Amino acid sequence: MTRRILAATVLACIFTASHWARAQQATVFHGDDAKWGPGPSSAPAGALLAGVVGDPTKEGSYVIHMKAPAGYKVGPHIHPNDENVTVLSGMFHIGFGDTFDESKAHVVKPGGFVLVPKGVQHFAWASEETVIQLHGVGPQSITYLNPADDPRKK
Repeated sequence: MTRRILAATVLACIFTASHWARAQQATVFHGDDAKWGPGPSSAPAGALLAGVVGDPTKEGSYVIHMKAPAGYKVGPHIHPNDENVTVLSGMFHIGFGDTFDESKAHVVKPGGFVLVPKGVQHFAWASEETVIQLHGVGPQSITYLNPADDPRKK
């Protein structure tokens, strides 16, 4: 009887490990393979997005790339979850507060990182064509502090 229980336990472990291994899939993303498309209606026009992993509008982890043209601006806003930003190329500027004030911004160069905790008021722009990586846990959304900045209301 003990041998049967032991054998059943070993088989269950092997099955579970095999199932777990199949359920876990590695993802390799080559930036040159990005499929760029227009950003969501909640983002100012002009930016392009490429999905890497997940969907920021749904539960779970996500990673997206955003390509912003020179002069691209996002007015003061907040998010319901932390926002993680890594600058891949170009020049990204980010400031904190409820007013778009370029004199109070940080310049983030390629390789730089910014963590914006949920609910922190911030604004951003690109002074040259810039590609950033945004990642976090969804669902993510954006609430503009000034309704006139919200492209969904235009």
